[in-house]
Amino acid sequence: MQKFDFLPRFRSRIEMTITIVPVGKIEEDVIVEIAERLRKRFDRIIVLDERPVPTAAFNPNRKQYNSSLVIRSLKDIPGDIVLGVTSLDLYAEGLNFVLGQAEVGGKYCIISTARLGHPDRKICYDRAEKEAIHEIGHVIGLRHCPNDRCVMHFSNSIFDTDIKGAWFCERCLDLLHNRR
Repeated sequence: MQKFDFLPRFRSRIEMTITIVPVGKIEEDVIVEIAERLRKRFDRIIVLDERPVPTAAFNPNRKQYNSSLVIRSLKDIPGDIVLGVTSLDLYAEGLNFVLGQAEVGGKYCIISTARLGHPDRKICYDRAEKEAIHEIGHVIGLRHCPNDRCVMHFSNSIFDTDIKGAWFCERCLDLLHNRR
């Protein structure tokens, strides 16, 4: 498991580098907004150029993309944590769809904006931020949290995403501190 540190005096920032990788066509404002929001929470944010969608990830029967195969296509990218961001509709085996997926204790994760839409663009950005931090939380070793206000709470629907906060609850922060 990788090491990370909380920045001094704050339980609201973590010292690590997040590399953001657009996968396929995605609106630039979404990438910019996610990067700006993550800069407030993590030490360093790097945004790379768009990566092509792995053709093998598409399931024509479902008309969706297998999130595990999309994550696998990011494995050559170095960094503390690599966050793929896509507008593709993702699924994982056994689930109708996923808003994101991560390697728990690994370094790769992805979020999809396909189901985060809303007429109010700010709500879309809020949802994307929460899902990004949620998946990053999995990468740094956190599991789902029972606190429905914690960013690590599982989202059964977009309404769950809207209810939860954009950061870790005290319990999850304590778990992170104890992993140091």
